Amino acid sequence: MYPEEIVIPMKEELTENGFSEMLTAEDVKKTLSGKGTSLVVINSVCGCSAGTARPGVLMAVNSATKKPDNIKTSFAGFDVEAVNEIRKHLMPYPPSSPAIALFKDGELVHMIERHMIEGRSAQMIADNLKGAFDTHCN
Repeated sequence: MYPEEIVIPMKEELTENGFSEMLTAEDVKKTLSGKGTSLVVINSVCGCSAGTARPGVLMAVNSATKKPDNIKTSFAGFDVEAVNEIRKHLMPYPPSSPAIALFKDGELVHMIERHMIEGRSAQMIADNLKGAFDTHCN
């Protein structure tokens, strides 16, 4: 498990911008059992999280015309119980962090894995997400 002093500032980049944390398996189940759309970000200490994943997600959420009903996050290697539960809902995708998923009525409808984040700009990630929002969000 990562030290709190390293993780907290990275968590706050999302939570200070409207994201709610899912810290337990029950939090995940509650979010994904509801109606509507939920953007779920598995946050990470890796450089691509800071460089493009978190900035891209924030850019998408802040500039999209259509937006998810819920914006949620859990931190890999820290919020272990929640991340393990999220990953059950991401099958058949292998564990990946960072990872960005959009769910509609509890079903996975869009997935961005780490390999799709690495080497991409924040703007490319934002554009990818905004396209998914346009397709799946009201």
